Amino acid sequence: MTSGPGMKIWLRYNLRSMPGAAATRDICQVALEQAAWADRLGFDSVALGEHHGAPDGFDPSPLVFGAALAARTAKLRIHVNALLLPLHDPVRIAEDAAMLDNISGGRLDLTLGIGYVPDELAMFGVAKEERARVMDEKLAVLRRALAGERFEYRGRPVYVTPRPVQQPGPPLFSGGAVLASALRAARAGDGFCPQVPLPELIDAYRQECAALGKAPGPVIDVGGPFNILVSEDPEATWARYGPYALHEMRSYSRWAGQGGARSPFSHVETVEQLRSTGVYQVLTPEQCLALARSQREANRMLTFHPLTAGMPFELSWASLELFAAKVLPLL
Repeated sequence: MTSGPGMKIWLRYNLRSMPGAAATRDICQVALEQAAWADRLGFDSVALGEHHGAPDGFDPSPLVFGAALAARTAKLRIHVNALLLPLHDPVRIAEDAAMLDNISGGRLDLTLGIGYVPDELAMFGVAKEERARVMDEKLAVLRRALAGERFEYRGRPVYVTPRPVQQPGPPLFSGGAVLASALRAARAGDGFCPQVPLPELIDAYRQECAALGKAPGPVIDVGGPFNILVSEDPEATWARYGPYALHEMRSYSRWAGQGGARSPFSHVETVEQLRSTGVYQVLTPEQCLALARSQREANRMLTFHPLTAGMPFELSWASLELFAAKVLPLL
């Protein structure tokens, strides 16, 4: 059963765990089981983020985890969103991406981000004011390497094998939340993934594509809740789930504040304040169905982040299974 035209159903995993919650190794195993389950039901993509040095264990190696997910699934696309390219050697990333594309049989998508957390940039020796230049340089190298070209990069010979299954390489989306990211997507990307769904960014991307004489690629519209839980008793579920969502919301908001980045995550002090933002939602099956239909009409995705901050596994599974039983058949 698939989600139908106009809407995609995504899973999202970042492996972070708040103090006292599940261990990373256990979150990894449950995420693999859930991805295999979602693959059988016809979910479309699984999104994996990247951050470094996070006290709560945010995944620093999405290509590694993506390979594990690819081995447990057959159709689910593996979308690294976002890989922070300025922090890495683009030749090494090309090799890892080519291998993951082969392991998955051609199911890899890459959204490339510039990075914004000061501690992460410092950890990899990237000056904030140099990020854009480094990003442009490395994106060009990555594209050439994935396409199988022989060339020199900083005086070194480059030739990446094996070739990826997708030719000339996996789709490369440019991510970001500012005008420069939209223009970069038009200039050098296969599509655009605005991290904040601002219409002016999407318009700027399409206008720049037209100015360059190229057809615009797909735009991944992330508008809508960051995570949905489905429950017959939302208040009871919020009582258990709230602290995990609050931890994640505050963590993302803190990073955005440190890096001066646009973000859908705002600073909140309480679960009640978090609920009022709509970023995290607990819905009855009927409410979830209504949301899914509205997302489909808007050509947006429906996102499940079912292991938020190491939340209880049985609560996570209960939400997914209720969605499968009472919502998905009606889509």
